[in-house]
Amino acid sequence: MRLLRFIRIFNMDISLLLSFMSASLLLALMPGPDNILVLTESVSKGAKYGVALAFGMNSGILIHTLAAATGLSLFIQNSAYAFTIIKYLGALYLFYLAFMSFNEKKENIDFSSDIDTFNFWSLFKQGFLMNVLNPKVSLFFIAFLPQFISPGGMHIILQMIILGAIFMVLGFIVFALIALSASRMTGFLRSDRFWSYTKYTKVIVLSLLGIGLLLSKK
Repeated sequence: MRLLRFIRIFNMDISLLLSFMSASLLLALMPGPDNILVLTESVSKGAKYGVALAFGMNSGILIHTLAAATGLSLFIQNSAYAFTIIKYLGALYLFYLAFMSFNEKKENIDFSSDIDTFNFWSLFKQGFLMNVLNPKVSLFFIAFLPQFISPGGMHIILQMIILGAIFMVLGFIVFALIALSASRMTGFLRSDRFWSYTKYTKVIVLSLLGIGLLLSKK
């Protein structure tokens, strides 16, 4: 009920919003540098280290969302030509990410214990800066967010900010769960089959997002 009320208030397309949430969850679950670091810190030092890092990393998403929303809106709000250019460039980038994922090797996780003094704000700052200073994240949001914009919805900037906030919350929930369950995941992390399945799932998800962007209309 709350989701339907939210959708009515902000005049967003429920099918697009549900598709966005599903894609966001899948992407957060796929092994990458961020959640691998959260997992490593949690296994070697404790869950609270991973949670603090996850909070910082996902907070940085808001910065990328604002940059993508304000920049993109200037180009695509009244220009079908600009929208087409951004659409094809974004799809190309998503296909590039899929190709790079296909060539990924199994991650080597350090399971050794490393005693250290816990400092929440230091870890938060580390995760936040890692995310904000990575230009690839901005490129990803430029490619990812536009295909979930409701044509008849509110201003594009507000829609993208809402989507970015949803992505941030879902990402934090997934990363925090990874941190809290890290001690039970060591068997999966040592399995070649686990890395093979997750690699191909990520390739499929990114490819489908690229195709979806190619098929999107202004």
